[in-house]
Amino acid sequence: MKQEYDFSKMKSRKNPYAAKLKRQVTIRMRDDVITYFKGMSEETGIPYQSLINLYLRDCMATGRQPDLSWK
Repeated sequence: MKQEYDFSKMKSRKNPYAAKLKRQVTIRMRDDVITYFKGMSEETGIPYQSLINLYLRDCMATGRQPDLSWK
């Protein structure tokens, strides 16, 4: 293995996974929702933001609609 490598002659290329990267957003949620997912996070070892993302993706995939009957 070389001590140093010369990367100056390398050609750059686009990241093939760039389209699949997550985008940072700001969203307001009630404390009880955050507490729920943080508790689930401690049980599973999965970061709570990832759990929220998984849940929302599941809702999207199954076409689940929110219950708005409380209005």
